Amino acid sequence: MSHALVLNASFEPLHVVTWQRAIQLLFQGKVEVVEESEKEIRTVRLTMKVPAVLRLLTYVPLTKKRHIVRFSRANIFLRDNHVCQYCNQQFHRNHLTLDHVIPIVQGGKKSWENIVTACKPCNQRKGGRTPAQAGMQLHRKPKQPNWLPTANFQLGLTQTPERWRIYLRLGEN
Repeated sequence: MSHALVLNASFEPLHVVTWQRAIQLLFQGKVEVVEESEKEIRTVRLTMKVPAVLRLLTYVPLTKKRHIVRFSRANIFLRDNHVCQYCNQQFHRNHLTLDHVIPIVQGGKKSWENIVTACKPCNQRKGGRTPAQAGMQLHRKPKQPNWLPTANFQLGLTQTPERWRIYLRLGEN
């Protein structure tokens, strides 16, 4: 049906839960609803909108390590919002590849600043060249993100729900 984003009491994103777990947290009195989805659940006695964003009522201290985003294929796709950084079109992750902006054969490294999401046709067209050598331009300069909802991929979501965007700080340069 849907998922809910869970925020810390300080409005920092923590993780993503199923709508069932969101309802459970709500009835346990551990969270407040910040945003609702359009979907409703109905019981014999109750009709309510499914929570889209929840905020914990008590603050959960985060360690410094929690803020380090793990370098992974899934997190690069998520950072780039499943958008090819060359043609600027959004794709399902099955139609995407990773591209070294500066190819390894030219001294490029495996890092947040050198790897971008690319669709298969653009990646093939670029080949083992830099974007300038291939006559292509990057849509956005790659950089290491501050935070990503990594649970998003583990749950199989291909797009970030619009109601979550302001809490995840997506689209910032």
